[in-house]
Amino acid sequence: MAEKGAIDFTTFILSLVSSAQVHLGLIPNPVTKKQEPNLEAARQTIDIIDVLKEKTKGNLSGDEERLLDYVLYDLRMKFVEMNKK
Repeated sequence: MAEKGAIDFTTFILSLVSSAQVHLGLIPNPVTKKQEPNLEAARQTIDIIDVLKEKTKGNLSGDEERLLDYVLYDLRMKFVEMNKK
């Protein structure tokens, strides 16, 4: 069992997802409390998640692999949608 407050892979990925959502302007910036899209930062964060997926291939549980697949698909679709605006 992990120590209380310890970060696991899923928690790390979800923190990156939250960051990407802030950069996409989907949720407010926790500091400014405003929705401030920054699509370049969003793209970089999505790319980081993709690199992690590639570098951890074969070392993840099925749940972790599915999580990565889902969040990458979801973030990419939202990124494309934001770029249309």
